[in-house]
Amino acid sequence: MSANDVVLAITGASGSAYALRLAQVLLAAGKHLHLVVSGAARQVMSRELEAEFPANGASAAEWSAMIERTLAGPIASAWGFSPLAGSNSAPPQGSVRAYGTSDYSAGIASGSFRTSGMVICPCSMGTLSAIATGASTNLIQRAADVHLKERRPLILVPRETPLSLIQLENMTHLSHAGATIMPSMPGFYHRPMQISDLIDFVVARILDHLQVGHTLIERWGGGNESDEP
Repeated sequence: MSANDVVLAITGASGSAYALRLAQVLLAAGKHLHLVVSGAARQVMSRELEAEFPANGASAAEWSAMIERTLAGPIASAWGFSPLAGSNSAPPQGSVRAYGTSDYSAGIASGSFRTSGMVICPCSMGTLSAIATGASTNLIQRAADVHLKERRPLILVPRETPLSLIQLENMTHLSHAGATIMPSMPGFYHRPMQISDLIDFVVARILDHLQVGHTLIERWGGGNESDEP
């Protein structure tokens, strides 16, 4: 298994900032990020952060620059985002490769391509439903199916409320199949003061399940102040 290869899929649920912050930390940690962005995710990004994802064929530098630029932009700045602690404005150490949703030639469409895990953040209810039924009608669903069959970490971050019985049953089905269901539900024991604190809480929990070190939050009990790898 390649410990540095992580798949990140971004779908059309609300919560673009979760995905960008997660990508920023993974790149800073030196991960090779395999990115798939749905058409609906592009629309949500434009609405929430007034920013655009690069085209799928854009270079890794363009993707990294977009992430940093958006998280330093007026909306994210108003939410309290600041450069990662200890970054000193250093360029990301990892890399980005983006695929189209219909690109089945991508390595992540096959179980022979080894990764340390996949995250769908945010995860729309439509994507969750398709994965639960094994539809595999696009690259996001296929890559998720691969991670389930290969028994690799698959973390789904749904953002919806309220939840219907169908949605709850789909989550239960996926949990039984081996996925981790991690709704974007921030805690408050770390006394958040800004929206960025709430986003970092959820991103920190995702990173924990990927076993990626970070210093985004203060942990319960005050321990593990430094969690760098």
